Amino acid sequence: MILTRPILEINFENILENYQTLKKIAPKAQAAAVVKDNAYGLGADAVVRKLYNEGGCRNFFVAHGIEGEHIRSAAPEANIFVLQGIGDDSLKSFQNARLIPVISSPLMLEFWKAHRLPGIRPVINIETGLNRLGFRESDLARLSAEDKAEFGMMMSHLACGDEKGHFMNEHQLNNFIRLRNLYFPGLPASLSASDGTFLGADFQFDMVRLGAALYGINTAPYRENQMKNVVRLKAPVLQTADLPAGDFVGYSATYRATSSRRIAIVSIGYGDGIPRALSNVGKVFFPWRDELFEARIIGRISMDNIICDITEVPDVAVGETASLLDDFYTLDDMGRDSGTIGYEILTRLAQVRSV
Repeated sequence: MILTRPILEINFENILENYQTLKKIAPKAQAAAVVKDNAYGLGADAVVRKLYNEGGCRNFFVAHGIEGEHIRSAAPEANIFVLQGIGDDSLKSFQNARLIPVISSPLMLEFWKAHRLPGIRPVINIETGLNRLGFRESDLARLSAEDKAEFGMMMSHLACGDEKGHFMNEHQLNNFIRLRNLYFPGLPASLSASDGTFLGADFQFDMVRLGAALYGINTAPYRENQMKNVVRLKAPVLQTADLPAGDFVGYSATYRATSSRRIAIVSIGYGDGIPRALSNVGKVFFPWRDELFEARIIGRISMDNIICDITEVPDVAVGETASLLDDFYTLDDMGRDSGTIGYEILTRLAQVRSV
């Protein structure tokens, strides 16, 4: 068999198990699943169906209204929250799919009041220290009693939830509690995404918003990852060749062989989401019998191919597959080696078709 395309394998059972594990970590909070950006690239429709039908999940967060409309049929009775809010470009999606907007500014609140949806109470997003989207305290002070009554939940977002001892966590927690008591006493609240969930019960409130951890990423890097790996990425070897000492490899000739080497050209590149920053520093893996051999990426990664040094790897042949992500080399590992984070690696891989 001759293969020419990379293969992304998605383990939906592990996504479900990760969801169940996270529910146990926050037993008193509702566990919402964040499926924005097509479930971080893994396919929102399939992820939502799995969590809705087998996990009992009844709360989902997306980024945009069109995403919420897309998943409505997969979760007919769920609450679907839209993080980027509501506007002229998304109103039809809200009307068609009974979506719940997260409102982050006074201007968006005015839009909502002009286009209310029957039976829907939006979420107010308040700024507690991240300085991204959200009502500032000066905005909250200007809200009327009628304005406050519009909302069914309040939320905010941690800046440093992945760093357990960071001072910002307590700062934002105290600010969140203070603003809640002052402006929205008794209103259901949500402060934490995946990382904040691991900080303990004080940060969990009424709902936790579970995103990256669902997909196997370690959002609490100060401890061993409790999540199961969700993705495996493989790509076929298209060609092998001898590389004489002194020859160069790849665009811009950034690698030169100091001795005779054996190379493999693997059918995957930055067009498939592999960071170009892994050029000359990344690695792929080849299983052989009961061993796993590492092959360094040499030369610049190109759009559709990488070249790796297989001199020390036994019996690599055309048609075999190289492993780029697996239980032994995870999204977090690739993120570290390429100078980014597992979140970005995962969303990059949306271009690779799953099996």
